[in-house]
Amino acid sequence: MRLNNKRILSFVHHDFEDLELWYPILRLQEEGASVDLAGEKAGEVYKGKYGVPAAADLSFEEVDPSGYDALLVPGGWAPDKLRRFPKVIEIVKHMEEHHKPIGQICHAGWVLISAKILEGKKVTSTPGIKDDMENAGAEWLDEAVVVDGHLVSSRRPPDLPPYVKAFADVIAGDYERQ
Repeated sequence: MRLNNKRILSFVHHDFEDLELWYPILRLQEEGASVDLAGEKAGEVYKGKYGVPAAADLSFEEVDPSGYDALLVPGGWAPDKLRRFPKVIEIVKHMEEHHKPIGQICHAGWVLISAKILEGKKVTSTPGIKDDMENAGAEWLDEAVVVDGHLVSSRRPPDLPPYVKAFADVIAGDYERQ
């Protein structure tokens, strides 16, 4: 499996988009990666928009981003909460500075906006935050998945298959521009 020995961090908070959290996690695990969920409190069970639970393995404060190969930021309404935690912003900035893959889908772009890492990047998101992404300096594209270096972005749940494939390809070093 091409992602053996890869450690991926995913953020979680209440009202995450259920599919945007679990589909990528399960696919990445199928590729051999281990995925840790970080939330406000270790052990807390967070509920998705449709009621699917997810328990945090560790708190944001416990995360050492240098121990991870990639970061996954799910969408839903959780990103509006996530971006308010200084440690979340610190983790995103660390991943950006070290050019580690960052995956974001739907409203997850809000977290990257708050981390101020989108200037000059090509991205996509839910059309509802297109203006926010552009105001943060990004070039917004209406495509299922956009890869700009180590940043992989996607619009919404129907785009999950090409998004997660591209994210796994970037992590594995197998991504080739179409």
